[in-house]
Amino acid sequence: MAEEEKQGQPESKGATGLLEKVKEETKVMQEKLQRDLESLKQPEKTQLYKSIFRVKHDETPRSRSLGVLTNVFLHLHPARVNRDAVRYGYTWGMGGITFYLFIVLTITGVLLMFYYHPSKIQAFRDILYLEHDVPFGKLLRNMHRWAAHLMIITVWLHMLRVYLTGSYKKPREFNWVVGVLLLVLTMLLSFTGYLLPDDQLGFWAVTVGTNMARATPMLGHEGPFGPQLGMTPYNDVRFALLGGSIVDSNALLRAYIWHCIAIPIIAGAFMVVHFWRVRKDGGISGPAPVMLEKEIKPERP
Repeated sequence: MAEEEKQGQPESKGATGLLEKVKEETKVMQEKLQRDLESLKQPEKTQLYKSIFRVKHDETPRSRSLGVLTNVFLHLHPARVNRDAVRYGYTWGMGGITFYLFIVLTITGVLLMFYYHPSKIQAFRDILYLEHDVPFGKLLRNMHRWAAHLMIITVWLHMLRVYLTGSYKKPREFNWVVGVLLLVLTMLLSFTGYLLPDDQLGFWAVTVGTNMARATPMLGHEGPFGPQLGMTPYNDVRFALLGGSIVDSNALLRAYIWHCIAIPIIAGAFMVVHFWRVRKDGGISGPAPVMLEKEIKPERP
């Protein structure tokens, strides 16, 4: 009898410990749920809101000074800049180089538009005319082409640097999302520009790329849930990209509009937001500043 009681005691202790653990976890979940409900009542107090929008300060002399020092247009650079954060060996200068390449692409692209017609009959002839007859035309086209390749590389390196240095973390979560969108837009710019010369390389590149779009979830007629949503070869995302079922004059015209008008405008708007958030988040993120020995405070016992 005594042995049975001894054997039953560990089981009862284990059950009691498990019950206490469940109670503690339930209490933690209740507290978390309570905090989430409170944040829904005051969304402007959440970190997500502060990461996206400006935070309004109370009307005091100090707040008015902060309004000037933290304003992008009134005060371009932060009032205080971490010396280590702007070190070239830390940032690689990829953000600035990418923006410089975007400016080069914009200028050379506008100049190329003077000699280009987005039609199946004229497009490739314009490329030949530009390369062989226009003064410095070949140089102009190669500047545009190689700047595009370099921009793809610098965007990826910039994103890698941000990731390796943890610059995507609080309070820069929103700006990280904007940067990812700019990466996607840069890739789309490169893809749409591939078709514009209307040569064999561009034709087959766009053919392969748009054929891959057929497998897009929910948007492609060969992708997951596509047929269930009524997608067919004549109304899916591939059909929308090409303006038809094959790579022809409609596809060339749509690639021209996306490449020269729509995507640059969208990317420019996101760049403005991106630079604004960099400024509002305290400038370029960087490692902790080096502290002098006299600045180190002794630990309290």
